[in-house]
Amino acid sequence: MARTLAQWVDYIEAMHPKEIDLGLARIGIVKERLAIQYACPVVIVGGTNGKGSTCMMLETIWRYAGYRVGQYTSPHIHRFNERIRIDGQMVDDEALIAAFEVVEAARQGIQLTFFEFTTLVAMQLFAGAVLDVLIFEVGLGGRFDAVNLLDADVAIVTNVALDHQAFLGGTREKIGFEKAGIYRKNQVAIYGETNPPQTLLDYADKIGANLKCYGRDYEGVVVGDHWHYKAADSTALWDLPHPSLYGDCQVVNAATVVTAIHALRDRLPVYIETIFEALQHVKLPGRFEVIGHDPLVIIDVSHNPHAAKALSDNLKALPCSGKTVAVYGAMADKDILGVVQTVKDQIDEWHITALPLPRAVGVDALFDILLKAGINRGKITKYEAAEKALVGARKNASNNDRIIAFGSFWVVTGVTPA
Repeated sequence: MARTLAQWVDYIEAMHPKEIDLGLARIGIVKERLAIQYACPVVIVGGTNGKGSTCMMLETIWRYAGYRVGQYTSPHIHRFNERIRIDGQMVDDEALIAAFEVVEAARQGIQLTFFEFTTLVAMQLFAGAVLDVLIFEVGLGGRFDAVNLLDADVAIVTNVALDHQAFLGGTREKIGFEKAGIYRKNQVAIYGETNPPQTLLDYADKIGANLKCYGRDYEGVVVGDHWHYKAADSTALWDLPHPSLYGDCQVVNAATVVTAIHALRDRLPVYIETIFEALQHVKLPGRFEVIGHDPLVIIDVSHNPHAAKALSDNLKALPCSGKTVAVYGAMADKDILGVVQTVKDQIDEWHITALPLPRAVGVDALFDILLKAGINRGKITKYEAAEKALVGARKNASNNDRIIAFGSFWVVTGVTPA
């Protein structure tokens, strides 16, 4: 019997006994059977944080320049279709189902994880479309991530911080080596922050990648309401508008994006005026996004200490005459204590929530972690669902207060309408 898209998603979720099984051997066999090839440039974006913002800026600029763009990102917030976009639009159910069927036929009994199967679906859909450039977001790490089956014309590592340590290692140096695995010989490789791990630098040098590092080879300098892009090759763009995504970190991401756009200028020329216009129209759900007023309600997918630092800085920079109330839930494998300690000085009350999947930390365990971080137990309220936590936060907030719902993508999913 034919499956609906929801049935396909359930099917591939149950296919492999592990949610994560890093390695390219199994998925590589299926990709070869599918004979997937691309004539257009491929950009791969990895890193601990900022991948989604970087991908969306790239897509927006190239689309404003008139190019047809394929983009693959993860996870989704409400609909599986969000993961795969062609020419700025989510792929519809019918096209997705057809691609699922093709991948399933090629699989021939090989076990694939949910992310591996989904990646092949995206690759198959893009192979059948007429596109000018492809953007693939790394799911986890880089070296053994499914998207690394492709050879990128430009590979970006936005930054390296401690996350997914059980899979990538417990130090920035180990994680940096894993993320650098998306770089390729003689191709442009970009690192999007200062202080790159030495292992990343060494790997890029060993394979002969053309590495460009933020702060060394290019930078974004904020000057009042605008910013300047400067590169070591004398490329400069003056008085650029701040990206429409909130936070100073987005200027760093935008400078990385401009570097990637410049690297592909011979194949995908873009006018400076297009970059100006596009940066003001980038949209990405769940990144310090305002979804309500009176009280102000903000959602953010900060789920590790590095991202929590950016969230804390954003809250500091946004004036609030009242109290700040958190709606927070997390996966059990995250550095929850590190996140809470990083952002706690900006938060007056905590509404913590369970999340509807086995990997999530239980609300009682989360309560204990907050106590360990020095949060007063009288400032913590427990809920069994993110939606109920937001209702409770709103009920006890005045119009001049603000609510920040953050942590796992599942928190954002729970507090926003489908």
